[in-house]
Amino acid sequence: MKIDPSIAFAAPPLAAPGQGNTGKEPLLGGSLRQEAIWVDEEVCIGCRYCAHVACNTFLVEPNRGRSRVIRQNGDSLERVQEAIDTCPVDCIHWLPFEQLPSAESSLSGA
Repeated sequence: MKIDPSIAFAAPPLAAPGQGNTGKEPLLGGSLRQEAIWVDEEVCIGCRYCAHVACNTFLVEPNRGRSRVIRQNGDSLERVQEAIDTCPVDCIHWLPFEQLPSAESSLSGA
């Protein structure tokens, strides 16, 4: 089954039951997160645990079978942390935005 990754951006993230916009989202004037979620795709084994726990944040890329962050604010911080904690190879990390690998360096290793 082939999944088109662009559909991940077509719908807004699902809010947990009873939770709507809090007013703290950056688009509504809230503060920005200081760190970003990053998956070390070279270490990832494609177990899909993170994508099952935080499906609005992670997607398993179909060609290489590795997890990838598709939306930084897709799920609550608690849900994202739960997904990070379920990773059996510890390949998901919080990094300051300045330390994120550039897209060019990530693509050159592919």
